[in-house]
Amino acid sequence: MATTKKKSTRAKKPVHKPSNENDPGATRKRPTRPVWQGNLRLSLVSCPVALFNATTRTSDISFHLLNPETNNRIRMIPTDPETGPVERSQLVKGYEIAKNHYVIVSNEELDEVKLETTHTLEIERFVDASTIDRLYWNDPYFLVPQGNDGLDAYGVIREAMAQEDRIALGRVVMHTRERLMAIEPRGKGLLAYTLRMANEVVNPAVMFEDIPNMKVDPRMVDIAQRIIEQQEGPFEPQTFKDRYEEALRELIRRKEHGEAPVTAEPAPPASNVVSLMDALQKSLQRKGSAAPAKSHAKSNAPAKRKRAR
Repeated sequence: MATTKKKSTRAKKPVHKPSNENDPGATRKRPTRPVWQGNLRLSLVSCPVALFNATTRTSDISFHLLNPETNNRIRMIPTDPETGPVERSQLVKGYEIAKNHYVIVSNEELDEVKLETTHTLEIERFVDASTIDRLYWNDPYFLVPQGNDGLDAYGVIREAMAQEDRIALGRVVMHTRERLMAIEPRGKGLLAYTLRMANEVVNPAVMFEDIPNMKVDPRMVDIAQRIIEQQEGPFEPQTFKDRYEEALRELIRRKEHGEAPVTAEPAPPASNVVSLMDALQKSLQRKGSAAPAKSHAKSNAPAKRKRAR
């Protein structure tokens, strides 16, 4: 026999809503305003779609600068170091070609080279996801159908991509910038990511060229591998929280209610371990009792094949 739960009669606490536009207690809702609308096209097949941000910054905390004598919010006034305050409407854009030497560019000249927003995201190529270096992945978006007219085409494109296990590449102009997009199936819909252009990515070889070739002790590597195995687990993003943001919210809540802020606990003292081997062995011992069954299972398992160097 089915039972029904009684509705709680306890009064709900009012949600803390500071005057700051970035409300720390804001509820995350589905975005209502797309960042781009147009058509997704694969050869002669197309469907109306819209891009929505897949991430949000609404929970971020930001502060305004105030005059401590009046608590009035400070206005930033553009100022010339020689003549003083300047009207913002009178300012022009300049590109510095040498120290204190600029090329002045007018708004009319910028309009002449500005790319118009395109209304078609045309798929140009399909690639394997593993061939796209993680350095190139940028912002994620939801690519969702608009209206019912193109639902069949949207579904066909999504299903074909899912079965072929491929990612689509296409280009679109948003906010006067041409962006390379990577599209992948996700559930009933499609995800789209902006990809960085080649000239936006620093070559890793350049960054790592000064690191000397090192011959590492295989015993230390073995211990490090066991530490990795002890600490492995699934990716659970809900278990990772921004502790600084949480501390800020608590600080704001306490000050709002006139409470004294709580001082954070000091960090633990630095270890006196003097060698890398000692540090590795102590790290292994700290987690040693956490997974005895796994260690035993490993001892009876065949040796792991070493990677080719």
